[in-house]
Amino acid sequence: MRLGSVIPNFKAETTKGPIQFYDWLGDSWCVFFSHPSDFTPVCTTELGRIAVHQPHFAKRNVKLIAHSVDDLDNHVDWVNDIKNYCLDIPGEFPYPIIADPKRELAVALDMIDEDQKNDPEVAKTVRALYIISPNKKLRLSMIYPMTTGRNVDEILRVIDSLQLTDRIPQVATPANWVPGQKVMIAPTVTDAVADELFEDQVDRIGMPSGRNYVRTTNNYQS
Repeated sequence: MRLGSVIPNFKAETTKGPIQFYDWLGDSWCVFFSHPSDFTPVCTTELGRIAVHQPHFAKRNVKLIAHSVDDLDNHVDWVNDIKNYCLDIPGEFPYPIIADPKRELAVALDMIDEDQKNDPEVAKTVRALYIISPNKKLRLSMIYPMTTGRNVDEILRVIDSLQLTDRIPQVATPANWVPGQKVMIAPTVTDAVADELFEDQVDRIGMPSGRNYVRTTNNYQS
């Protein structure tokens, strides 16, 4: 799955009933993430923490949906375990989990190791996470091995970056950026346009090369 790829309009069985992806997504953003297997420890922590943070995703107009190659009955039983582990999940489990026992969706979305994709007896989904924009395009992907759990704060951070740079395409977010910190002004923006757009609140950092390409601003909140 390359960035910019259109996610197909698949049908799936989930813990919250059958879905048609485009109808389910509507005009929202989406975090679509796979896990290797139900009833496993790292996956339990991931789905639990993402569930706890669901209000933070909803505030950003982001829907959540999980996926693995286990069947629906396993998913339903496992959700009870997740809620028992993460006692701070409010109310019902807040997002659907896709059942994909034939691995068709996992293969179509590149969520299985290359060495295993043609072997249904051993293939498990890796920890793939896709951020999808309302136009159904893949905007960001994170692929983790089975041994490493994901960081929910980082997922929220990159959503904030994507939504900000969609809103203000003349900027980009630097390393370790979080909302409220300065952003970088894109090299394609001239100094004159930068000063006009950001009301002369542009910091220019001199470089030994003499090239004027490191420019930042904090005047982007409105």
